[in-house]
Amino acid sequence: MDIALLVIGFILMLFGILGSFLPVLPGPPVSWVGLLLLHLTNAVPDDWWFIGITGVVALTIFIIDYIIPAIGTKRFGGTKAGMIGTTIGLIVGLLAPIPGGIFIGAFVGAFIGELSNKADNKTALRAAFGSFLGLLTGTFMKLIVTAIFLVFFFKIAIENSAALNPF
Repeated sequence: MDIALLVIGFILMLFGILGSFLPVLPGPPVSWVGLLLLHLTNAVPDDWWFIGITGVVALTIFIIDYIIPAIGTKRFGGTKAGMIGTTIGLIVGLLAPIPGGIFIGAFVGAFIGELSNKADNKTALRAAFGSFLGLLTGTFMKLIVTAIFLVFFFKIAIENSAALNPF
């Protein structure tokens, strides 16, 4: 059973890293579940402080990730229309079969949203750039957190590998 939890936990860690780039997968929370599964094995001693702290970090990053693109849009002179455009662009970009679609979608969505709000091209472009920066910042934060979780996963798994029970 320990090996099954270890393998499933590792797969979730990989999906968490993918979730850093794909808005459909909540990267840090998925990686955290991988850490939790590792701690549910008989080989790894219970460390509820570690699980609690990493859980709070995962949820905090998850929440902040949805706020940052809107803050970026607003900080660079965007309006509510630009923030709505960013969100719609993220969804459309996710469905677009092109590399970097979510980034392009967020940028174009914010730009169109601002133009629909009667902004001039310069203001709309600044707001779109803010949205793009916000999305990159959120992606970078998620990637860093999921990579750190993966390092923790490997460190804990290796330290306790002798006690892993395959059945």
